[in-house]
Amino acid sequence: MNWTAVADLAAVSCLILGALLTVIAAIGILRFPDVLSRMHSATKPQVLGLLLVLLGLGLRLRDPSSLGLLALVALFQLVTSPIASHMVGRASFRAGQVRHDLLVVDELSDVLPDRQDPPRE
Repeated sequence: MNWTAVADLAAVSCLILGALLTVIAAIGILRFPDVLSRMHSATKPQVLGLLLVLLGLGLRLRDPSSLGLLALVALFQLVTSPIASHMVGRASFRAGQVRHDLLVVDELSDVLPDRQDPPRE
């Protein structure tokens, strides 16, 4: 067994595991009860699934220009996903879309002023 066969076998296993994690993330988005739980499902397993798919593609393609592009995709995903989920979480909390009975720790209610409805025009 040469190194290309080992790399292809590792690529297949990374692609399958990444696809399974992405499907689990999609099921979690559909099944979880509130915004914060769905946000967790949309970020954690989805990002790891995408990174595994990118690793599998990199092991299969083995082209330096493709590897650079895959590394850029992974970098942008790792940079933007936490920022986007943080913004969605804060916006949903401020809009009152969070179920407070499901929160274990609530540090944001003490910091934010009382929410008032926007004025009507």
